[in-house]
Amino acid sequence: MSAPATHPLRGTATPPSTAAPHKGSGRWSTVRNSRWWPWAITLVTGAFVLLIGALLFRQARSVDWGAVWNALIDLPMPALLGGAALAFASHGIYSSFDLFGRYYTRHGLPVARTVGTTLIAYPFTLNLGSLIGGVTVRYRLYSRQGLSVGDIGQVVAISIITNWLGYFVLAGAVFWLWTPQLPEGWDMASGQLRWIGGAMAGVTAAYLVACVWRRGQPLTLRGHSFPMPHWSVGLLQVAVSAVNWMVMGAAIWLLTQQQAPYVAALATVLLGAVAGLISRIPAGLGVLEAVGTAVLSAYMPAPQALAAILAYRTLYFFAPLAVAALAFGVVELRWRKGGTSTPAPASATSSN
Repeated sequence: MSAPATHPLRGTATPPSTAAPHKGSGRWSTVRNSRWWPWAITLVTGAFVLLIGALLFRQARSVDWGAVWNALIDLPMPALLGGAALAFASHGIYSSFDLFGRYYTRHGLPVARTVGTTLIAYPFTLNLGSLIGGVTVRYRLYSRQGLSVGDIGQVVAISIITNWLGYFVLAGAVFWLWTPQLPEGWDMASGQLRWIGGAMAGVTAAYLVACVWRRGQPLTLRGHSFPMPHWSVGLLQVAVSAVNWMVMGAAIWLLTQQQAPYVAALATVLLGAVAGLISRIPAGLGVLEAVGTAVLSAYMPAPQALAAILAYRTLYFFAPLAVAALAFGVVELRWRKGGTSTPAPASATSSN
């Protein structure tokens, strides 16, 4: 009997058919499949969305929208061009995240195609949510290029992990060393935010420890295998992700015309990202504005702070989405005219 195939990075995985079922899996499946579980999740999520909506409505009523408009049109061109350049740079950095999945899966697509696929999918993720951008658009683009469902899933998962690894490190540092001004109604003491940041940084530290421990071998939990790259690759994931979040913060900082300190702009991005994720509001629409206005208004007039955030949303969210939608349409048209999708390289299929 021949020995099982060994992936150059994954090691030898236990076949699913021979894996012993976990003792607690049946109980957890029963909970998830019970009738009350989906309703409970829906009610909790709905309550949080209503709370966020009420806070946003309350704040929107007190905004001097005429002053905000004047501040927006008065933004100097150098600040707009600088913010646009940093927004473009951030999208370029994020497009490299899928290269970690390429490195792990050995799917064989060229680097340029992998980066191009992420550049198209990422604006959809930002504006329409991870289900559409992170999964649907990526699946459409990758599958038409010959990638298997398993490889696509691993690429998306590794990209998401990479994105949050750097976030946790920066959030831990910022929230532990500096307390931002939070929106009205967000009852949270500075000590609570500090410990939350410390816990986030601990997640990234635990990931790196696991990378050192596993030495490139996958980590198996409850019968599921999770990719664990070599520790050097893990460090690179953290570094690239952290740089990306810092560039996003720098874009807001330029748009405030440096009236607010850089750490306040970075905290705006960090708090806005997690608040938008929890609220499940597409693109965190309104949530980022509320957070940014609260944090930045400690250093500059509130109308100017909101104008800077609106300019950032236009440059980082809306403008890339228009370009990505056009690129997606062109790619689809080319594939339809060609009549067939591009097959994956032979080396990709043979290594999986």
